[in-house]
Amino acid sequence: MSVQVNSEVITFAKQLIREGKFKNDEGHWSQHNPDTRQENTFLQTHEIAEYANWHLGLDTSKGEDTKGRYHFPYGDFKTVHRDGLIAAKERAAQQGYSDIENAADELLQALEKQANK
Repeated sequence: MSVQVNSEVITFAKQLIREGKFKNDEGHWSQHNPDTRQENTFLQTHEIAEYANWHLGLDTSKGEDTKGRYHFPYGDFKTVHRDGLIAAKERAAQQGYSDIENAADELLQALEKQANK
């Protein structure tokens, strides 16, 4: 698997954070992470590119129109979640994807800065 950081997503997520579209939650990401049913429902009314916007990782070995191409989710298709960024950062570190780990950390810092305003 060849996963790299999806740099366009960083810009998208930063914009959401600036607009206040985030949740500074302290729960577990498993409570907020969209499940397969929610992902499929989202894809019924949105393009795969919009689905991609909610994932920090991109597996270029997978087809562009497949869900399997996108990894490290961080939001619920509406808002950026603090616990989603933490989960993405931790999983990226465990799997050796330092660019994704760093991107998640950068977004986490932006979210916390915005939350403290």
